[in-house]
Amino acid sequence: MIAELAAAAALAIWVYLLTARGGFWLEFLRTPTAPPRPGRAPSIVAVIPARNEAPSVALAIGSLCSQNYPGPFHIVLVDDGSDDGTAGAARAAAPAGLLTVVKAPPLPAGWSGKLWAVAEGVRCAAAHSPDLLLLTDADIVHPPDALAGLAARAESGYGLVSYMATLECRTLAEHALVPAFVFFFFMLYPPAWVRGNAHRTAGAAGGCMLIRRSVLESIGGIQAIRGALIDDCALAQAVQRQGARVWLSLDAGTRSIRSYRSFGEVGRMISRTAFTQLRHSGWLLLGTVLALTVTYLVPPVLSVTGSTRAAGLGSLAWLLMCCAYFPALRFYRRSPLWAPFLPAVALFYMGATLHSALAWWRGSGGMWKGRVQDAAPRP
Repeated sequence: MIAELAAAAALAIWVYLLTARGGFWLEFLRTPTAPPRPGRAPSIVAVIPARNEAPSVALAIGSLCSQNYPGPFHIVLVDDGSDDGTAGAARAAAPAGLLTVVKAPPLPAGWSGKLWAVAEGVRCAAAHSPDLLLLTDADIVHPPDALAGLAARAESGYGLVSYMATLECRTLAEHALVPAFVFFFFMLYPPAWVRGNAHRTAGAAGGCMLIRRSVLESIGGIQAIRGALIDDCALAQAVQRQGARVWLSLDAGTRSIRSYRSFGEVGRMISRTAFTQLRHSGWLLLGTVLALTVTYLVPPVLSVTGSTRAAGLGSLAWLLMCCAYFPALRFYRRSPLWAPFLPAVALFYMGATLHSALAWWRGSGGMWKGRVQDAAPRP
């Protein structure tokens, strides 16, 4: 009886996810219609925080320097204590006059390292009086028409426009885990809900965010989210609370060139913010483990070990899970044969979430390039 109830609960969850969660799983199949080009090209400054990004920063800067954008454009790179030649690699990739490189001041208490660097970049960008600010990362390569498309979308009535970059998917770890990362993100923040007015869901992808300068100033600037570890979604929430609209979608042309060569590297990437997402709550952690178990693990287990009815319900839930995951695999050009293994991927993500909580309690949470950014307060 318990097994049948668990299988029925899993099936109900997947019916809900497929039919009533904003069609998040179909986002991988959608091609957003291009907004009409505005009569004028607003001025844009790109702000890039960079800490030891020498392997990727030249390609990122080069892609921005190659934009087909008719309006005023400038790039500000903030070197956040790099010791690998990041600033020099950036300067070598940009023509004279298009790039300004500044050093981030010493990190003050209460700020995350990235946001302190972004705040310094925004301060420097003010000298160019931009209409729009492109907040992007040093590992993001933008297609030639990216700025024009982002600006057109913003001019169509959005305070914040964000595109989820296409992540690298070459190593075995990336094949197994990267499509699921974006799948899970869109499940939490269905883009159709973010773009619409019927829900209060607000999300963004930090690798590519174009924000109106006036909107950023109205929320109190970067300082308003200065301690946020999940800074992209915190910014989207602040923008939405101010009454401005947020656009979130997926873009095949905007690419992250950061590679995750092993399962451990992906696990650390997930662990860095997972417990923060749960607001450091042990109860939410327990609820998440139970939800992942029922949603992802119960269907395959009962389809093999359950009674006839439980196995039937579990198998149907597993099939719906595969159907929901197919579009993400197709977007990343992976075989559909990966779909039945989503429960194993979910188990990996559960382990990374538990590791995130343990790291927080130990005082080493949010570790990123030598900085502990999220740790339990000490008595």
